[in-house]
Amino acid sequence: MEMRRRIMKGSAWVLSLLIVGLALTGCSAVQTGKEGNKSETGQVAVSASGKVNPEVKIVTDLVGREVKVKIPAQRIVAIGPGALRLVAYAKGTDRIVGIEDMEKKVPTGRPYMFAYPELKALPTIGQGGIDSVPDEEALLSVKPDVIFVSYLVDKAKADKLQDKTGIPVVVLSYGQLATFNDDVYRSLDLVGRVIGTQQRAEEVINYVKKSQVDLAERTKGIADLAKPKVYVGALGVKGTQGIESTQAKYPPFVNIGARNVADETGKSGSLMIEREKLVSWDPDILFIDEGGYSKVLADAQKNPAFYQSLRAVKNGQVYGQIPYNFYTTNIDTALADAYYAGKVIFPEKFQDIDPVKKCEEIYSFLLGKPVYEQMVKDYGGFKKLDLTQP
Repeated sequence: MEMRRRIMKGSAWVLSLLIVGLALTGCSAVQTGKEGNKSETGQVAVSASGKVNPEVKIVTDLVGREVKVKIPAQRIVAIGPGALRLVAYAKGTDRIVGIEDMEKKVPTGRPYMFAYPELKALPTIGQGGIDSVPDEEALLSVKPDVIFVSYLVDKAKADKLQDKTGIPVVVLSYGQLATFNDDVYRSLDLVGRVIGTQQRAEEVINYVKKSQVDLAERTKGIADLAKPKVYVGALGVKGTQGIESTQAKYPPFVNIGARNVADETGKSGSLMIEREKLVSWDPDILFIDEGGYSKVLADAQKNPAFYQSLRAVKNGQVYGQIPYNFYTTNIDTALADAYYAGKVIFPEKFQDIDPVKKCEEIYSFLLGKPVYEQMVKDYGGFKKLDLTQP
């Protein structure tokens, strides 16, 4: 009997050791990230062998739809204005399996395509463009795990596309003004969670937000009446426009607290003004969106008296801005435009900023490559403009 009790006691002790050992082994696997899905924190879920181990999860997209998606998605497509750009910011271009024809054939204006030219070699998944409709057959042909889409569909159309293709459709958004907006941040976070790069998405969001804080802090406390009056013209709206095309609450000006004369209208967004209004505003500094610069220059040659009546033209205070709205907002260029405008309008507050170097820093962080020189080839870059010369 005594022997049996010793054996039973010893067996129980061994069993306890085994249980504790197994528990510690399980804890170690979770801590080292060898098992379990880590996509919620931005890490790719992997098995003990190092293979991707996707899990079906439910995400809520920007129109409030709950979508079941295998996370992290390995094969993705991004259609509609701005969708591919957000994937590029989130470092997901290696997962892209096809792009829109518009992204291939229109060579200018989109830094993400300069940074990732290899995307042009991928299969075509539709026409692309603001007024296009998704090409279901082309999308199916590349067998994506998920379709990211912005602007082309509403809630009902997204459901219809998902039902027809059998592929999860996740709707993204840039928000109403399509620049520095909570919807942009939510979309970036969503892309990161779906493809397993949430940490990178958070880094991008934080970078943009910190840049905005930096811009605002530099001019904080300057009274409006102590600021020069500024105007930006030739902003593109469904094509190139002339000097009359402007924007109230122009984001690069808002970021630096500039005194935008167009804000006096009490409106926000794109505006077409009468020339007489620009004369009455008579801004101290004039910015020209270089997408429409050739149109403004041609107009200045035809109507020199009008331009010579403007204080900014007479005083040589006309500057070029790189257009940032192309297939919706290039957030990188918009940030760079804000720093350049700050340097021009408030030079004493931006003494430490070299606009070109800052622009390259922004492109390098958001896209991994400095592409300012390629934008210069297309538009001209940050420089003074002369509207008095033929």
